[in-house]
Amino acid sequence: MAKKPIEGEKKVFMTGNEVVAWAALAADVDIMYGYPITPQNEVMHYWTRLAPKHDKKFLQTEDEISAGFTTVGGVLSGKKAFTATAGPGNTLMQEPISMAEMMRIPTVLVVQQRGGPSTATVIYSQQEVTLTCYGGNGEGLRIVYSTATHQELYDYTIKSFNTAWKYRFPTFVLGDGYQAKMREPLTMYDPAERGIEMVEPTPLVGQPGTPGVDRDPNHLRNTYNTEEELFDVIKQQVKEYEEISPELVEYDAKNVEDADIVLVSHGVVSRAALGAMDQLRKEGIKVGYFRPITLRPFPEKQLREVADNTKKLMVIESAEGQFEKLVKHAIFGTTTPIEQYFRPGIGITAEELIDKVKSTL
Repeated sequence: MAKKPIEGEKKVFMTGNEVVAWAALAADVDIMYGYPITPQNEVMHYWTRLAPKHDKKFLQTEDEISAGFTTVGGVLSGKKAFTATAGPGNTLMQEPISMAEMMRIPTVLVVQQRGGPSTATVIYSQQEVTLTCYGGNGEGLRIVYSTATHQELYDYTIKSFNTAWKYRFPTFVLGDGYQAKMREPLTMYDPAERGIEMVEPTPLVGQPGTPGVDRDPNHLRNTYNTEEELFDVIKQQVKEYEEISPELVEYDAKNVEDADIVLVSHGVVSRAALGAMDQLRKEGIKVGYFRPITLRPFPEKQLREVADNTKKLMVIESAEGQFEKLVKHAIFGTTTPIEQYFRPGIGITAEELIDKVKSTL
């Protein structure tokens, strides 16, 4: 048995679901709880193959609601735990995630988006943006990383555990069915060898001593008796979320300084947007590229600055405007027109974006 799952750096060629399992091992996760649903199944499959070799655990539950709540329970006990799901499973997990949001339980959930509503397709979409960012009852106080490549699936799966345990908000890695199933190269690494210090989990229940005497009480509540009591709790949590948001926001922007039109996209679609921008720039057309990496919290200030300095934005997504809602909220009050390119449940290529930009301009 190797001391660590990954020692040094290793160039590999694998599916996105394999990447998630390996990244969780690299992050020193203790246990995965899960229930099968395509296209995330192989996260579970590869975890169950790898985990016993490194003294890690797995529990298959009877459904996704149970997978979500057992993950929350594992975290409460002081274990670094996670789950993964897609589509209808993501819908069912909103109940435990809402509880984790209220109780500030550092839960990690990997989502490989599939087409919706309901069963729909098991293949691909970006139709779980609203669900993942705001799906539970409450205010959507959660952190959502939208990945575009297998390298990012690896990097942000590792990062999600540190983010969740440091800030104590539920944290999502939002992938998709294409990333889940396709193979591409990436570099796996031991976080410690890159100077990444992993946050150590601690039990949230069963701590030694008497609360209020030997230690501060740990208020783990998701039920309140009066409207005023709930109001005070929510306002405090919103305040804390807004205070940490500048530290959490991540985005990528290219050629936005002189752009006549800026392509705004997220996740795997950003690969097509980036390719289209590169080609159009070679043809002398001033196109920029802006990609939010965190959908919650959203890089509002940065996108507003881009919108104020360009003639037009083009919002591109494999959904019918879910991502655009986040964009419009971020730049509300600006007068920059928005062009739409919506392909719900369908992949988007650089070639079609090139044609769309040319016809728009």
